[in-house]
Amino acid sequence: MNNKNICVFCSSSNTLANEYYADAEILGELLAKNGFNLVYGGSNVGTMYSVAKTAKQNGSKIYGVMPKKLYGFGVYSDECDEFYLTDNMRERKTKLDELSDGVIAMPGGFGTLEEVSEILCHKQLGYNNKPIVFLNTNGFFNDLFKFFNNITKESFAKNTAHNLYYIANTPKDAVEYLLNYTYGSKKVTPEDIYTAVR
Repeated sequence: MNNKNICVFCSSSNTLANEYYADAEILGELLAKNGFNLVYGGSNVGTMYSVAKTAKQNGSKIYGVMPKKLYGFGVYSDECDEFYLTDNMRERKTKLDELSDGVIAMPGGFGTLEEVSEILCHKQLGYNNKPIVFLNTNGFFNDLFKFFNNITKESFAKNTAHNLYYIANTPKDAVEYLLNYTYGSKKVTPEDIYTAVR
C-alpha cells in the first residue's frame, strides 16, 4: 500500500449529467483499492460527495477541508475521518495542498479551475512536484487544453509547461498515472520557467 493522499478537485453540483457522477464513483473506488487516501472539499453534494463516499466505502481515509462560511450552509459531510475548518477559501487551498501528495481535477466550475491553476503554477515554479491529473470526462477540459496550447504557442510559457500535467480520459488511466509517478522534489532553474532570462 502506498498511503499517498490524493486531492480531488470537483463539483458541488447535484444537477450534472450522470457520466460525471459515474466517473467520480469509479475514481473513488479505484483510489481506495490502490491504497490512496482522499483529500477533498468536505462536501456532501455533487461529484465531491460521489468520490468521497465511494472511496470511504472501499477503505480510503477521507480528509475534508471546508471554509466556515460554507460549513454554515450545512453542506458538509460527517463521514470524514478528519475534517478541517478554515477561515476562508485561501486557507482552504493551503490546507488541501498541505495534506495532499497529488491532485486530480475532475470537471468542475470556477472553484475547480482556481484550485488546479494554483497547483499548476506552484509546480511550474518548483514549489511542489506533485502529479497533476485532469480527468477529462466527456471531453470537458478540451477547450481549456486549447487555451493551454495557446499559452505556449504565444510564448507566455515554455513548451515544457505541458509536462506539468497529465490528461486522463478514464478514472483507470488517472490512477495508473498516479501509481507510476515519481514522487519527490525536483530542482527548477530560471531557464525551466522563463523563455528568456536576462
